Amino acid sequence: MIDRREEWYDAERKVAVTFADVTSAAQTLAHGHLCGPTSAFYLAKALAAVALLGAETAEEDETVAIQMKCKGPLGGFNVECTAAGTLRGYTEKKTLDEFDGAGKPDDRKVIGERRIQVTRSVPGRMISQGVAASLDGYFAGSLQRRACIGVEAAVSDEAEVLEARGILVEDMPDAEGEPVCCRVAGLKNLAVSPRNLLNRLSLGKAELRRTTPLRFACRCSPERAAAMLAALPDDERRSLPPAVDVTCHMCGRTFGVKV
Repeated sequence: MIDRREEWYDAERKVAVTFADVTSAAQTLAHGHLCGPTSAFYLAKALAAVALLGAETAEEDETVAIQMKCKGPLGGFNVECTAAGTLRGYTEKKTLDEFDGAGKPDDRKVIGERRIQVTRSVPGRMISQGVAASLDGYFAGSLQRRACIGVEAAVSDEAEVLEARGILVEDMPDAEGEPVCCRVAGLKNLAVSPRNLLNRLSLGKAELRRTTPLRFACRCSPERAAAMLAALPDDERRSLPPAVDVTCHMCGRTFGVKV
């Protein structure tokens, strides 16, 4: 399975549509973090969402990140997509015994009240930041744009990610008639071809503008782990054993480092 993002545009309706499939990346990260099925489900959906927003990146080293904090037992998540199409991220809680194996999770019980922050940045500089209760609210409030996002995921009881897909529909400022983006909420089953979904949105004349490969990748490395330990104060470093394991919170990989 090849993860990818496709950007389409209907010039007649003046509507842009972006699709993302991140199933493989979501499975890799869920496995790396030892996620249970509930955590894997929300991680997969979050990765699909940030992959859609990744189409907004314009600079070579730019990264877009979605951080969600919630009052429910999941705690929240943090996911990133780079301009190169690489993905990484994690959920605050990896296993939720009350919900794992109990079928499709209920957002009201697992997430509850939430706060979402979207940040675009390059090394050493923040480009933009917006806070809202939802991604649709982020587009409407922070960006003043008519756009809606839909994401879906399917995860087995063994925490295998079977599907992680998303769609972003945006009506351009000069689009006329009823907004097409409002139809996203009514879309069911994103596991079909983009053309099928476009026809369901009455955007049969849309043309493919760009395809971007997506994949899991993290910037962590044994060298970065060693540099982090080397930056500790001398007294704190002397208190450590001769060798320690350093785990990357973004991808779950662990490196053995000599102190």
